[in-house]
Amino acid sequence: MLRHSKANKANASFLYHDEARGVRLQLDYLKAEVAMREHHIEHTIVVFGSARIIEPEVAIQAHAEAEKNLEQAPDSPQLQVALKRATAMLKKSIHYEEARAFGRLVGASGKGPHDSRITLMTGAGPGIMEAANRGATDVGAKSIGLKIELPFEQTSNPYITPELNFVFHYFAIRKLHFMHRAKALVVFPGGFGTLDELFEVLTLIQTDTSEPMPVILIHREYWDRLINFEMLRDEEMISDTDYNLLSYAENAQEAWNSILKWYSDRGNPLC
Repeated sequence: MLRHSKANKANASFLYHDEARGVRLQLDYLKAEVAMREHHIEHTIVVFGSARIIEPEVAIQAHAEAEKNLEQAPDSPQLQVALKRATAMLKKSIHYEEARAFGRLVGASGKGPHDSRITLMTGAGPGIMEAANRGATDVGAKSIGLKIELPFEQTSNPYITPELNFVFHYFAIRKLHFMHRAKALVVFPGGFGTLDELFEVLTLIQTDTSEPMPVILIHREYWDRLINFEMLRDEEMISDTDYNLLSYAENAQEAWNSILKWYSDRGNPLC
């Protein structure tokens, strides 16, 4: 038993060597791949978006508290900033509800709770990701979470199907799984992580590395302020075909209808 224990420790230690990086990459890939096959996951609809957006009820409470605090000390610059932030977060909380509604639409697209042919997938975190997973849970559907191992990251949100809640060490392997079964990408307002994931997908489709799919940006005003895609096209940094990879929607139903139409127009109904 002692020798066996020492051998296990030696094997585990070896996995952290540079020479074993290929093995670690393979394990990072296989742990999710095997589980998804066991659960008969065929296709996914991927949702990206900010982890910082909170649900309306929480945003309303935070805004009321910020207002109350400022009333008690109206000259406080810190409290003025706090109210400004709470107001902005309250305005953005509508995206939480729309992400949750979209999760319900994806979850209800199957023929029953055990139909995993089309399954919602998120990055497993809070905010928009939590909302989308929560929506799938609302209708009794499975959903997937792909979390990345980070020193400061929160735990996975509680609405992911436990057997489909995966933690990755390598961003590259996580991104591979985002794309491997994806039939559409829906992107809510977000920051660096959301932009990284969006442009990764656009680049893969642009270069014919991945099959074309609907890429839908939620809330056009946000995206128009953030990225001038028209300028890229006008400056011939991207082609008209590249520009047309993107479409926009203002709410969950519009996004879902757009996905269904995209596949219907190509004679390949999604559902």
